[in-house]
Amino acid sequence: MLSKRQQELYDTFYASTHNNDYLDQKTELLVGLAAAMAMNCAPCTEYYLKQAKQANVSRGEISEVLAKVMAVAAGQKRLQMQAVLKHSDINLEAYDQ
Repeated sequence: MLSKRQQELYDTFYASTHNNDYLDQKTELLVGLAAAMAMNCAPCTEYYLKQAKQANVSRGEISEVLAKVMAVAAGQKRLQMQAVLKHSDINLEAYDQ
């Protein structure tokens, strides 16, 4: 899909996200795991889980990342429903009749 040059540029960019100035390795892995789960990328989630194991990330830390992703997703769905109801001028109170 990408040209050779585009793939090289992407690979360089992606590699740079692992070697950053502000996040330690564990934090970088947990952020990557959260992003992978939030984007529904199973191969990325698997990659970050394997990397987390090698970096001695605990099951509790992974659990807290999962909980945060779930909470954000649930909040997003609630806001999405509120926006649809408002945009469509639908009153859910009328459904209780």
